[in-house]
Amino acid sequence: MAADRRGCGDWIGGTVDGIAGELELHMTSLRRYARAMLRNRNDADDLVQDTLVRALAQAEKFASGTNLRAWLFTIMHNLHVNRLRQNASRPNMVAVEDAEAKLVEPARQEARVELREMSRAVDSLPEDQRQVLLLVALEGLKYDEAAGVLGVPIGTVMSRLSRAREAVRKALAAGGGPAVLRVVR
Repeated sequence: MAADRRGCGDWIGGTVDGIAGELELHMTSLRRYARAMLRNRNDADDLVQDTLVRALAQAEKFASGTNLRAWLFTIMHNLHVNRLRQNASRPNMVAVEDAEAKLVEPARQEARVELREMSRAVDSLPEDQRQVLLLVALEGLKYDEAAGVLGVPIGTVMSRLSRAREAVRKALAAGGGPAVLRVVR
């Protein structure tokens, strides 16, 4: 059977063939979340690929009838956290070409400027708040699904989301941008 867009499809669990067809339905969401979280297309694509490889390798661990989308996001989150730990001692280097393009490219439209301001406000959030905001506001996960992905209680998700929204509102208001964060849950 085909899964719906929320990831609650049924398939005969425990086989690579059973999960492989379902993975394609979630690749766009995984890629969008990874790109928003990592802010680097190549790193995001690598993370998505590693997530899919891990999901296929561990297909037998997926419980049939559960939320495949949330399971994939959990795998991605765990891979990301492991990479952060591994890279903690390495310096953060930025390619000159990437920085130069951002410095010399003028804003051409008001919407583009607002989007950039919103992106900066979200980027300035602490990692735990940014992850919750991206999962709930961008990916549309329910609070309990986000809690499962991140491995925290639902109250923690709600608290982090509230603090993230307020921080983004303040950042946008201080920068002259839209004072209201249009994220309704």
